[in-house]
Amino acid sequence: MAYYECVLIARQDVPSAQVEGLTGTFTGVISENGGTVTKTEYWGLKTLAYRIKKNRKGHYVLMNIDAPYSAVAEMERRMRLHEDVLRHLTIRVDALEEGQSVMMQNRASRDGGRGDRRDRGDRGDRDRDRDRGDRGDRDRGDRDRRDREPRPEAASGADAPAEAQAPTQAGDE
Repeated sequence: MAYYECVLIARQDVPSAQVEGLTGTFTGVISENGGTVTKTEYWGLKTLAYRIKKNRKGHYVLMNIDAPYSAVAEMERRMRLHEDVLRHLTIRVDALEEGQSVMMQNRASRDGGRGDRRDRGDRGDRDRDRDRGDRGDRDRGDRDRRDREPRPEAASGADAPAEAQAPTQAGDE
Protein backbone atom coordinates (compact mmCIF):
# COMPACT_ATOMS: atom_id res chain seq x y z
CA MET A 1 0.00 0.00 0.00
CA ALA A 2 1.01 3.59 -0.54
CA TYR A 3 1.33 6.45 1.93
CA TYR A 4 -0.63 9.69 1.54
CA GLU A 5 -1.03 12.96 3.38
CA CYS A 6 -4.37 14.72 3.04
CA VAL A 7 -5.19 18.22 4.26
CA LEU A 8 -8.78 19.39 4.12
CA ILE A 9 -10.31 22.77 4.86
CA ALA A 10 -13.85 22.84 6.25
CA ARG A 11 -16.16 25.86 6.36
CA GLN A 12 -15.71 28.36 9.18
CA ASP A 13 -19.30 28.20 10.44
CA VAL A 14 -19.11 24.46 11.12
CA PRO A 15 -18.40 23.68 14.81
CA SER A 16 -15.14 21.87 15.57
CA ALA A 17 -17.08 18.85 16.88
CA GLN A 18 -18.72 18.50 13.47
CA VAL A 19 -15.31 18.80 11.80
CA GLU A 20 -14.13 15.87 13.92
CA GLY A 21 -17.22 13.92 12.80
CA LEU A 22 -16.42 14.82 9.20
CA THR A 23 -12.89 13.51 9.68
CA GLY A 24 -14.34 10.33 11.18
CA THR A 25 -16.54 9.90 8.10
CA PHE A 26 -13.56 10.10 5.76
CA THR A 27 -11.56 7.78 8.01
CA GLY A 28 -14.42 5.28 7.71
CA VAL A 29 -14.31 5.53 3.90
CA ILE A 30 -10.60 4.69 3.95
CA SER A 31 -11.06 1.74 6.31
CA GLU A 32 -13.99 0.37 4.27
CA ASN A 33 -11.75 0.23 1.22
CA GLY A 34 -8.85 -1.57 2.90
CA GLY A 35 -6.70 1.26 4.27
CA THR A 36 -5.91 2.88 7.58
CA VAL A 37 -5.58 6.44 8.81
CA THR A 38 -2.50 6.42 11.00
CA LYS A 39 -2.70 9.99 12.31
CA THR A 40 -5.25 12.80 12.37
CA GLU A 41 -4.37 16.34 13.48
CA TYR A 42 -6.81 19.19 13.89
CA TRP A 43 -4.84 22.37 13.17
CA GLY A 44 -7.65 24.72 14.15
CA LEU A 45 -9.53 27.62 12.62
CA LYS A 46 -7.13 29.61 10.45
CA THR A 47 -7.45 32.66 8.22
CA LEU A 48 -7.39 31.85 4.52
CA ALA A 49 -5.12 33.71 2.11
CA TYR A 50 -8.14 34.59 -0.03
CA ARG A 51 -11.89 34.04 0.11
CA ILE A 52 -13.13 30.60 -0.83
CA LYS A 53 -16.88 30.38 -1.40
CA LYS A 54 -17.42 33.55 0.66
CA ASN A 55 -15.43 32.17 3.64
CA ARG A 56 -12.51 34.06 5.15
CA LYS A 57 -11.50 31.31 7.61
CA GLY A 58 -11.47 27.54 7.61
CA HIS A 59 -10.93 24.52 9.86
CA TYR A 60 -7.73 22.69 8.82
CA VAL A 61 -7.31 18.94 9.33
CA LEU A 62 -4.34 16.72 8.40
CA MET A 63 -4.70 12.97 7.86
CA ASN A 64 -1.83 10.51 7.31
CA ILE A 65 -3.17 7.62 5.25
CA ASP A 66 -1.82 4.15 4.47
CA ALA A 67 -4.20 2.86 1.79
CA PRO A 68 -4.51 1.73 -1.81
CA TYR A 69 -5.23 4.35 -4.45
CA SER A 70 -8.84 3.23 -4.88
CA ALA A 71 -9.60 4.09 -1.23
CA VAL A 72 -8.04 7.54 -1.57
CA ALA A 73 -9.90 8.16 -4.83
CA GLU A 74 -13.22 7.30 -3.15
CA MET A 75 -12.43 9.58 -0.20
CA GLU A 76 -11.57 12.47 -2.55
CA ARG A 77 -14.78 11.87 -4.53
CA ARG A 78 -16.82 12.17 -1.34
CA MET A 79 -14.89 15.28 -0.28
CA ARG A 80 -15.77 16.94 -3.58
CA LEU A 81 -19.45 16.19 -2.99
CA HIS A 82 -19.54 17.28 0.65
CA GLU A 83 -20.73 20.88 1.05
CA ASP A 84 -18.74 21.55 4.25
CA VAL A 85 -15.36 20.84 2.61
CA LEU A 86 -13.98 23.97 0.94
CA ARG A 87 -10.71 22.50 -0.36
CA HIS A 88 -8.66 19.35 -0.03
CA LEU A 89 -5.22 18.27 -1.15
CA THR A 90 -3.91 14.74 -1.10
CA ILE A 91 -0.31 13.95 -1.97
CA ARG A 92 1.60 10.69 -2.09
CA VAL A 93 4.66 10.55 0.17
CA ASP A 94 7.51 8.06 0.53
CA ALA A 95 7.12 7.70 4.30
CA LEU A 96 4.64 8.98 6.86
CA GLU A 97 5.79 11.57 9.36
CA GLU A 98 6.21 10.30 12.91
CA GLY A 99 5.20 12.56 15.78
CA GLN A 100 3.73 16.01 15.37
CA SER A 101 3.57 17.79 12.06
CA VAL A 102 5.39 21.07 11.50
CA MET A 103 2.16 23.04 12.03
CA MET A 104 1.66 21.54 15.48
CA GLN A 105 5.33 22.10 16.39
CA ASN A 106 5.01 25.77 15.42
CA ARG A 107 1.94 26.10 17.61
CA ALA A 108 3.82 24.57 20.57
CA SER A 109 6.71 27.01 20.15
CA ARG A 110 4.31 29.97 19.90
CA ASP A 111 2.54 28.92 23.08
CA GLY A 112 5.87 28.91 24.94
CA GLY A 113 5.94 32.69 25.16
CA ARG A 114 8.04 35.45 23.65
CA GLY A 115 11.42 33.98 24.67
CA ASP A 116 12.27 32.98 21.11
CA ARG A 117 14.19 36.22 20.37
CA ARG A 118 16.21 36.08 23.55
CA ASP A 119 17.09 32.44 22.92
CA ARG A 120 18.58 33.17 19.50
CA GLY A 121 21.06 35.69 20.84
CA ASP A 122 21.63 37.29 17.45
CA ARG A 123 20.64 40.87 18.33
CA GLY A 124 19.50 41.10 21.91
CA ASP A 125 22.94 40.84 23.51
CA ARG A 126 24.95 43.15 21.26
CA ASP A 127 26.26 46.54 22.21
CA ARG A 128 25.02 48.86 19.49
CA ASP A 129 27.79 51.46 19.84
CA ARG A 130 30.54 48.89 19.69
CA ASP A 131 29.15 46.99 16.69
CA ARG A 132 28.38 50.01 14.54
CA GLY A 133 31.40 52.07 15.37
CA ASP A 134 31.57 55.85 15.25
CA ARG A 135 29.47 57.22 12.42
CA GLY A 136 31.02 60.68 12.75
CA ASP A 137 29.58 63.89 11.38
CA ARG A 138 27.41 63.14 8.43
CA ASP A 139 28.23 65.73 5.79
CA ARG A 140 25.38 66.00 3.34
CA GLY A 141 27.83 67.37 0.79
CA ASP A 142 26.47 67.21 -2.73
CA ARG A 143 22.88 66.65 -1.71
CA ASP A 144 22.57 70.17 -0.24
CA ARG A 145 24.11 71.80 -3.31
CA ARG A 146 21.89 69.85 -5.69
CA ASP A 147 18.78 71.01 -3.89
CA ARG A 148 19.80 74.69 -4.12
CA GLU A 149 20.92 74.77 -7.75
CA PRO A 150 18.27 75.21 -10.43
CA ARG A 151 17.78 72.28 -12.72
CA PRO A 152 18.68 72.72 -16.40
CA GLU A 153 15.25 71.62 -17.61
CA ALA A 154 13.62 74.25 -15.41
CA ALA A 155 15.55 77.03 -17.19
CA SER A 156 13.98 79.73 -19.34
CA GLY A 157 11.86 78.94 -22.36
CA ALA A 158 14.62 79.98 -24.77
CA ASP A 159 16.65 76.87 -24.00
CA ALA A 160 13.65 74.57 -24.11
CA PRO A 161 12.84 72.57 -27.25
CA ALA A 162 10.29 73.93 -29.70
CA GLU A 163 7.62 71.41 -28.67
CA ALA A 164 7.75 72.60 -25.08
CA GLN A 165 7.15 76.28 -25.95
CA ALA A 166 3.64 77.64 -25.80
CA PRO A 167 1.76 77.18 -29.09
CA THR A 168 1.10 80.30 -31.13
CA GLN A 169 -2.27 81.22 -32.41
CA ALA A 170 -2.86 81.36 -36.16
CA GLY A 171 -3.50 85.11 -36.20
CA ASP A 172 -0.20 86.12 -34.47
CA GLU A 173 2.05 85.75 -37.52
